[in-house]
Amino acid sequence: MGTIKLNNADVLGAVSAADIESLQHAAEAAVEKLEKGTGEGNDFLGWLHLPSTTSDALLDEVEAAAAQLRNSCEYVVAIGIGGSYLGAKAVIEALSDSFAAYKPSKGAKVLFAGQNIGEDYLYDLQELLQGKNFGIVVISKSGTTTEPAIAFRFLKEMLEKQVGKAEAAKRIIAITDASKGALRKLAEEEGYKTFVIPDNVGGRFSVLTPVGLVPIAVAGFDVKALVEGARAMEAATANADADNVVMAYAKTRNALYRAGKKIEILVNFHPKLHYVSEWWKQLYGESEGKDHKGIFPASVDDTTDLHSMGQWIQDGERTIFETVITVEKQARTLVIPSDEANLDCLNYIAGKRVDEVNKMAELGTRLAHVDGGVPTMVITMPEISEKCLGELIYFFEKACGVSGYILEVNPFNQPGVEAYKKNMFALLNKPGYEAESAAIQAKLAK
Repeated sequence: MGTIKLNNADVLGAVSAADIESLQHAAEAAVEKLEKGTGEGNDFLGWLHLPSTTSDALLDEVEAAAAQLRNSCEYVVAIGIGGSYLGAKAVIEALSDSFAAYKPSKGAKVLFAGQNIGEDYLYDLQELLQGKNFGIVVISKSGTTTEPAIAFRFLKEMLEKQVGKAEAAKRIIAITDASKGALRKLAEEEGYKTFVIPDNVGGRFSVLTPVGLVPIAVAGFDVKALVEGARAMEAATANADADNVVMAYAKTRNALYRAGKKIEILVNFHPKLHYVSEWWKQLYGESEGKDHKGIFPASVDDTTDLHSMGQWIQDGERTIFETVITVEKQARTLVIPSDEANLDCLNYIAGKRVDEVNKMAELGTRLAHVDGGVPTMVITMPEISEKCLGELIYFFEKACGVSGYILEVNPFNQPGVEAYKKNMFALLNKPGYEAESAAIQAKLAK
């Protein structure tokens, strides 16, 4: 059974238990659509049983390929954007030493590129890698997505100049389509080690495929434990029963949305969870923001953001609700010392663990926000570990599918993402976009 817990008692000032339970039938129907593959977007349900169907052989292959890069490289650059970047970044940041970037490493440090079109960013990255042993994990189903394709063009050329084409080919892993696309063709021509992005898994649901598993393994973390955690949550949420935390979360957030709470703020009181929030924002924003509907996903890192966003959350427009991720057990122990002069007036907490103070800040914040009219749910995870992160990832993924179907949108497409691309291609005079280019230039000339 999964160990992630959900408490939604502090939403009952905004919605009633009856409001939430009125969505039970819709939630059951959503689970049935997922399990039977009868809902919209059913050709992208490969993530649903991915944990239980991921073979040990694949995980062994991932670990072996990752170990080869770790043993031969100082740095490995994971190139990808959106779901091809955020899931791995979330897990690696959550599990890493907070100051790993400034400390010597026994293995390769994982860096990221292709998640932006930042000229200074790419220049600085190339300067860092100059004369260093580095490798590349390039992630793209097509191989033609603009941001990662630009980064790969630069870094591939740089690597080949530094070590030669033959050695460079040994240091590049391509994670791409099984049989088609520019990156698949290049990988076969150059002899890159490859892993497949399943056709039926969309980018934002892909962290438990090689898309996320390879960079996470390169960073030195236990991908088998990550998948084990996801398997536990898959099993725990397979049936539409009263203990299904996925259904409880999906029902509650949709009840709040219907009551006028249009913004969900994901809150953490643990600095290492920042990129979990970034991954979650893409997952829910891209899945539910359709047909002029959908909860807007936002996030804060507390207590840091209590000194910047706290005023708005406490006293601003009451269109928000919060979902707080709380971590029960910390990896380290640090006790606040006593000071004879006590000029900072902190001796009243001397002898307490830092986490005890943090937990009281968390509880105090939740009480204040609930009193201020902010409905609040609490997701509890036992600790930050590969297993618990695997559970959390699968929890959010399945809840997203259920919630999207309750909202009556297709949670698995993203038609709106293409709008900016068409304009960008037209402005850059990409071949095949001549008509669009003429139209947009005429619009700009007005």
